[in-house]
Amino acid sequence: MQTPIPTLFMRGGTSRGPFFLASDLPADVATRDQVLLAVMGSPDPRQIDGLGGAHPLTSKVGIVSPSCTPGVALDFLFVQLQPALSTVDTTPNCGNMLAAVVPFAIECGLITPQADTTTARVLTINTQMQCDITVQTPLGPHGRVISYDGETRIDGVPGTSAPITINFLDTAGSVCSGLLPTGQVRDHVTISGSAFETFDLDITCIDNGMPLVLFNARDVDCTGYESVAALNTNLVLKAKLEALRLHCGHLMGLGDVTTKNYPKMTLVAAPRDGGSICTRSFIPHVCHDAIGVLAAVTVGTACVLQGSVCDGLSHMTGSSVSVEHPTGEFSVELRIDPNDPQNVLRAALLRTARLIMRGEVMVPAALWSPSR
Repeated sequence: MQTPIPTLFMRGGTSRGPFFLASDLPADVATRDQVLLAVMGSPDPRQIDGLGGAHPLTSKVGIVSPSCTPGVALDFLFVQLQPALSTVDTTPNCGNMLAAVVPFAIECGLITPQADTTTARVLTINTQMQCDITVQTPLGPHGRVISYDGETRIDGVPGTSAPITINFLDTAGSVCSGLLPTGQVRDHVTISGSAFETFDLDITCIDNGMPLVLFNARDVDCTGYESVAALNTNLVLKAKLEALRLHCGHLMGLGDVTTKNYPKMTLVAAPRDGGSICTRSFIPHVCHDAIGVLAAVTVGTACVLQGSVCDGLSHMTGSSVSVEHPTGEFSVELRIDPNDPQNVLRAALLRTARLIMRGEVMVPAALWSPSR
């Protein structure tokens, strides 16, 4: 016996995964988490018995419901799972999966399009972050519909799609106590471990949507231009990054982050393809093929902060920050308070999304059977 659960399988930005109405999942959190593990096929490196794609970027779930918050249309709960682990993490944000929330809501009838474009305010309940998301809703034969067709291209996704604009309203201190959780724009730390020699480096601990630890790639014996494959097979580097991550977790007021998906570790270097800064981002133990949406926002913010580790490496032109990553670039529009350089007034970016499949995902009835 198996339990069918309605789902839409969607790509959001450079991530993908099943989306659910909150009302279609167990109300009990422990039961819900067991159901989601079964849905994705975790823990198993290949996730062979579920919908997961054997990678953190394809081990994500979105849960959507109408919001009770005044002025907000939708609540979005992002869930990060790992292929080989039984962890179900609802503490971080995901700006890529966020891009699919309004399309999902329109597909499910939670929102009715009213014009050629539809804007809805979304609350990411993981971190209480709000944003306005605008999607294309042209008139079809039977009324207005969500459009996935368009000429917008984002690096890391083949082809083109309709544009989705995300305007973040309040991202500073999404998980940490503030934009600069250590109180400093730059910190100097000494890291030791059994797999490498003790090393010193300057870091910037910052959270403008995603907790990150930024540092110059050369301080961990890299160039910052290595391929993803080369970085993922560099075991000494990985040992250094994990030791640094655990140390910075305490510095940032996050406590023991051993089992957490943050802070993300991000190597920075001078741009070499016409952008503002070059990055290699770990999420947190695997090098990202691109860079996460909110990680890009946070890196961009560091680029405009005087004294950060990006200062002297980044090349800035106007209010747009082009963050280079292994498969292209990610542009972020920032507006900074002229009276307070640490106050980000606006962070906006462009994403795309697509509905891949609609149907039911099956889980063992022994885990959950609403009829029982």
